[in-house]
Amino acid sequence: MFNKIKNKFRKITETIKSTAEEEEEEKVGVIDKAKAFISGYVILDEKKLDEILDDFEISLLESDVAISVVDKIIGDIKSELYSKKIRKSELDSTIKNALRKSLQDVIKNPEKSFEEMMEEKTEKPFVIAFVGINGTGKTTTIAKIAKRLKDRGYSCVISASDTFRAGAVEQLETHSKKLGVKLIKHSKGADPAAVAFDAIKHARAKGIDTVLIDTAGRMETNTNLMDEMKKIIRVAKPDLILFVGDALTGNSALEQAEKFNSAVGIGGVILTKADADVKGGAALSIAEATGRQIFFLGTGQEYDDLEAFDAGKFIEEILGD
Repeated sequence: MFNKIKNKFRKITETIKSTAEEEEEEKVGVIDKAKAFISGYVILDEKKLDEILDDFEISLLESDVAISVVDKIIGDIKSELYSKKIRKSELDSTIKNALRKSLQDVIKNPEKSFEEMMEEKTEKPFVIAFVGINGTGKTTTIAKIAKRLKDRGYSCVISASDTFRAGAVEQLETHSKKLGVKLIKHSKGADPAAVAFDAIKHARAKGIDTVLIDTAGRMETNTNLMDEMKKIIRVAKPDLILFVGDALTGNSALEQAEKFNSAVGIGGVILTKADADVKGGAALSIAEATGRQIFFLGTGQEYDDLEAFDAGKFIEEILGD
């Protein structure tokens, strides 16, 4: 996953290292550099480092990394490496540690896991609403979450509150039958908020642990449909709102997440299609842009193709450790 962004970070490490080695070979006639060289240290030339980082900045922007994240990463590298005397044998680890520290500030694990949030609620059900535009794999993601919950001993009911898209209810019906999960639905064109209300009412009556609410995929610029979604949120009062975004769309996913967060206040993110060789900018930027963390990555079409997001693992994979 995210091979392109990994290559960017690996390349910057190698470029800085090779530049430092070239400086050693030149034995630049500056007193502090000469002394550093003799004592087994190197001091990176700021002008050359600026040139390297300018290219790195452009490559990150081309990978759909948000400008605010790019500025932070570049600034952190400069702070760690400018005019610093670095032991030659530790140059590689010093560069990677600078990158690691910056990435750790940008992308983190959620403060609480998905299951921990559920366990904290004493009164059933725990209600989750899924929002996002058409084509992101939102309905399939709901089925994956239902499977994950069942595997961990939680009961759930699905609310077919996408009464707008033709075939949405039928798609959920197929999933719910395969998984053995109750589906609450109304007729096509029915009030989506009413479907969600009935699903929550059913869950309370039956002692069901969770309610998963599907919503109509809508463009974040469609005011009427966004207002309809806000009504679902007002009626259902979900404990968690998850934005489902397509990792392949890069900056578009980032912009969508910001819009939905502004409209209804998302509590977290699921990025789908992360198994494709995507640029990686959305995964790197979306948490910083929204202030909300990534909970899961969709990694395929099967029900078990849902990976809990691990920020530490993601960072180490980027850095090539």
